[in-house]
Amino acid sequence: MRKLFSHLKPYRRECIFGPLFKLAEAGLELLIPLIVASVIDRGVGGEDRTHILRMSLSLVGLGLLGLGFSVTAQFFSARAAVGFVTKLRHALFAHIQRFPYATLDRIGIPTLITRMSSDMNQVQTGLNLTLRLLLRSPFVVFGAMVMAFTIDTTAALWFVAAIPVLALVVFGIMLLTMPMYKRVQERLDSVLGTTRENLNGVRVLRAFRKEEAECAAFAEQNRVLTASQQRVGKLSALMNPVTYVVVNLAVIGLIRTGALRVQAGILTQGAVVALYNYMSQILVELIKLANLIINITKSLACAKRIQSVLDIQDEEKAQQGLPESDPAVRVEFDHTAIAYGGAGGEALSGVSLRAMPGQVIGVVGGTGSGKTTLVNLIPRFYEATGGRVLVDGIDVRAWDPEALRAKIGLVPQKATLFRGNIRENLLWGGEKATDEALLEAVAAAQASDVVASKGGLDGEIEQFGRNLSGGQRQRLTIARALVRKPEILILDDSASALDFATDAALRKAIRSLPYRPTVFLVAQRSTAVSHADQIVVLDEGRVVGLGTHDALLDSCPVYREIHESQFRKEAAQ
Repeated sequence: MRKLFSHLKPYRRECIFGPLFKLAEAGLELLIPLIVASVIDRGVGGEDRTHILRMSLSLVGLGLLGLGFSVTAQFFSARAAVGFVTKLRHALFAHIQRFPYATLDRIGIPTLITRMSSDMNQVQTGLNLTLRLLLRSPFVVFGAMVMAFTIDTTAALWFVAAIPVLALVVFGIMLLTMPMYKRVQERLDSVLGTTRENLNGVRVLRAFRKEEAECAAFAEQNRVLTASQQRVGKLSALMNPVTYVVVNLAVIGLIRTGALRVQAGILTQGAVVALYNYMSQILVELIKLANLIINITKSLACAKRIQSVLDIQDEEKAQQGLPESDPAVRVEFDHTAIAYGGAGGEALSGVSLRAMPGQVIGVVGGTGSGKTTLVNLIPRFYEATGGRVLVDGIDVRAWDPEALRAKIGLVPQKATLFRGNIRENLLWGGEKATDEALLEAVAAAQASDVVASKGGLDGEIEQFGRNLSGGQRQRLTIARALVRKPEILILDDSASALDFATDAALRKAIRSLPYRPTVFLVAQRSTAVSHADQIVVLDEGRVVGLGTHDALLDSCPVYREIHESQFRKEAAQ
């Protein structure tokens, strides 16, 4: 947890002044029963109205001063809590952004969203309460006991008897509830994961009429979460009534002892009232402390979950000392293999391939053959578990990830655009690109009509590009990649929504780009890669064919089967 709370260092002053002002307020509160006792004994008993007025003004003054201390303490505590969580959230977000795909797959997006939102909010609440109450409540409890001893030792023994019992109740319940709150948060992750999956796939659910089944599954997960929350809630709810019982039993004993000592002339009536007020203060503060401990327990569980994400080591650090590059071979796969975590076998194995500058490499194969996995190894989204992947003659593990990806323009399978205008989305490819460069990339991507229909580069784009068709989104994402003028261009089945004429024009435009990038073209249609310099045919993670279109038709049964199945379909149309 030391790494987590290192983000609290800039707020050391607030962490000191917040509790100090709260302790000052608590010290004033401990004086109030003594003033009330003086009002009863000297003012009321002695019929001294002047004393009553003077003491009443003193109570008002203490109240106003205590209010000032309390507000100041709240200001410092809130500033420290909000500032700490803000820095922690930024650090966690930056850390997550450096995760490779394999780590994101292992942890899960719903879990990370929970860490960034509800866990952070709980830590903020817990820290705020801790700074204000963690020292104040014990100070008042033991201060009240000490003040009771200054009034009467015999009556104060009830405080000595009550406080250990109360501490046992509070800390016993705390130890029991801490692991239970952790399980509640884990089940909340599951509910959030199901929610996200259903909202993202709502159209598919409706198409297959699975609403009722998914509602039932969601209800079951909520039932499990609710049951867990009820169990820990019932246990936590015992704290208040049990503490009330213990304190009120102590109050009964205290009043009985006080009455006997007043009758014997040892104590005054004001002293008994003061002792009762101190016992009441203890009751209030212990209830506060009990609720504080519950919140701290939740917050610590959430903090540990955040820490577990921060403890995941960055797997994308470059090796020391970048060797001399050799751009004669732009990309090389040298007996490359990869196995996903938890998988039964390798997704790719024994892949050897060379791509020269300016070449177009087609990648085809059946579903699950490893096409996307192959191209994801180039920008080092996944680590090869066997062999090597080299860019400009250098192992991708030796490249700085940012420098490596600056050479690559990637268009993933799912065309994703962000809320804003067209210019803002295209500038992701190059922050300093001029409008002229943006329009050149748009023209090469065959998206000029899309930009014109939206009123130019300032045309608005909704979240995920919902106000565009699938083909329009794909062309704009290709344009975004071309803005960078990459040395390596990866098109991962990114023209699947385009018609044949637009697809052909796009391929021709890419071939005629003046900076001649090395293109990896992943496609389902053999016609889309027929003009490639080399075509890689994958089947169950292995290269079963490598060559030109005509050569593969003669030598590779898998490629011939893919081509003939599509050719017959296209001829029939």
